[in-house]
Amino acid sequence: MSPRSASLYARSATRESNRANVLESGLKTRAASKVGAAAGGGGVDSAERELIAAAQRDRGRFADLYEAHFERLYAYVARRVRDRDAAQDLTADVFHLALKNLARFEWRGVPFAAWLFKIASNEIADRSKTIAKRRVLERESATDDAHPDGRVGTAARFEEEERRARLFKLVERLPRDQSRVIAMRFAEDKSIREIAAALGRSEGSIKQLQFRGLQNLRVRLGDTHGAGSAVKNG
Repeated sequence: MSPRSASLYARSATRESNRANVLESGLKTRAASKVGAAAGGGGVDSAERELIAAAQRDRGRFADLYEAHFERLYAYVARRVRDRDAAQDLTADVFHLALKNLARFEWRGVPFAAWLFKIASNEIADRSKTIAKRRVLERESATDDAHPDGRVGTAARFEEEERRARLFKLVERLPRDQSRVIAMRFAEDKSIREIAAALGRSEGSIKQLQFRGLQNLRVRLGDTHGAGSAVKNG
């Protein structure tokens, strides 16, 4: 096992149950032999299902699934966040959540990797919302620093903060996909193409989600003009 994958697994497992010692010295050989044997016999799905069942019975066996899927998941995340440290942290978080919720996983013939990718997509979107909120707070802090005596534009800043707080609450109340797209599009200033890549959706789908999200915000704000002026084409 590479140092990078070992460290990420240790981080993920420690968060859940302090069981970093699950990566015993013979782990990689054991996992590779199981997957390899299945591939040779034409029973890849069957072998993966057995690995999942084993991990559901014994959480220590989750290491086999981790080893089999680490590279693909890390690549999936890294392509979307384009930040090595963030990609490592998110990959660890995804495996942590997968381990935590493994008992509820039901085999339906869909590859285990698809479930991991769905978790990753949600985590990436949540990270985008967090970054967006932090940037707004930083901008507000910079404004306060520029006027430390609090006498210049206090009323205007207060009104603006109230408006932003209300808008954030309304965005969070939108359907999940619409909320993600609006936050990434306007708070993070991402392009339609970047959002589509991050969420694994088509550009047309992202444009539809943006349109519906803005329409919902327009209705909730009681504004027939303001939200529409914020639309960007990509």
